[in-house]
Amino acid sequence: MSAVYEKLIRPLLFRQDPEVSHDHAIAMLKFLSAVPSVCRLMERYNQVAGLEPIELFGLKFPNPVGLAAGFDKNALCWPALKALGVGFAELGSVSYQRQPGNPKPRLARYPSHEALINCMGFNSDGAEIVARRLARTTKTKHRGIPLGINIGKSKVVPLDSAPEDYLNSFRALADFADYFTIDVSCPNAPGHCKLQAEEYLHDLLSTLKNAACDRAKKMSKPQIPMLVKISADLSFRQLDRALEVIESLGMDGVIASNTLLWRPEEFPGEAKGGLSGRPIFERSLQAVDYIYRSTGGKLPIVGVGGIMQPEDAGRMMDAGASLIQIYTGLVYRGPFFAKTLAQALSWRQRHWL
Repeated sequence: MSAVYEKLIRPLLFRQDPEVSHDHAIAMLKFLSAVPSVCRLMERYNQVAGLEPIELFGLKFPNPVGLAAGFDKNALCWPALKALGVGFAELGSVSYQRQPGNPKPRLARYPSHEALINCMGFNSDGAEIVARRLARTTKTKHRGIPLGINIGKSKVVPLDSAPEDYLNSFRALADFADYFTIDVSCPNAPGHCKLQAEEYLHDLLSTLKNAACDRAKKMSKPQIPMLVKISADLSFRQLDRALEVIESLGMDGVIASNTLLWRPEEFPGEAKGGLSGRPIFERSLQAVDYIYRSTGGKLPIVGVGGIMQPEDAGRMMDAGASLIQIYTGLVYRGPFFAKTLAQALSWRQRHWL
């Protein structure tokens, strides 16, 4: 299936503007979401036999390969995502306030490097609209996989007011999330990455952690797991400081890492925005390895960034990731790339471990 996609389908898609291609993919999956019987057939076809489910954060993941935030930003097609073979999916990033993002064009492909650069500008329909959309579907659609919601700061909100802004998103979306990702590393929203600094990070995470704890007590339910998504541009010293805050507050895990502003030497051009795909894999792998060693393996890690082949998935897991996420890999390998990775990890689990 991957070979057919890469030889026949991808060349046709790559004739279109990349954001137009993305919108078409969302529209197709939205249509598929309205046909539950077809979704279930595709889910069964894309299940991977012999792979033990992963239990983490009090959740059960059918396989360790998830869809990263950025694909279904506004919960338009999430009921169909399991049909792609993913073991979990993350919506967003969602800001509390509705915002259009940067002017188009704002997404570019670099096929020879199997990379994307996005300067989307954190476009979002806003947390309340996304919540209403989820309310219409979660009662009638079969979820089947853990659903994460990634939240970030509204662009017009100053850094000092960020905790309240995130808290508003949390309150709007908490009824629909199996876990939350606190995104403090979007490279395309002004000042967003500054939230990773200790003076902002502690107040932000403690506010959200306390809110999750209060909600759990009030509703007599388990606390919603909270993960923190960090930047690929952090130095080891900056990463150490962020990890100190994350561990001290008892956050449930970390996602490493977001797209990259820094450019590897071999990457051409000076286009602005976050780089994803094959050129950032080693950087993301290094971050996962460093976090695992720094925390003694006690902090669960979701590895994301540049996973383009089964060997990458295996190396990410070897470095200490408990789960992995993909997005750019779908663009270059096709919609069922998650199944390919899950099959490879299943074979590896049976023969190597």
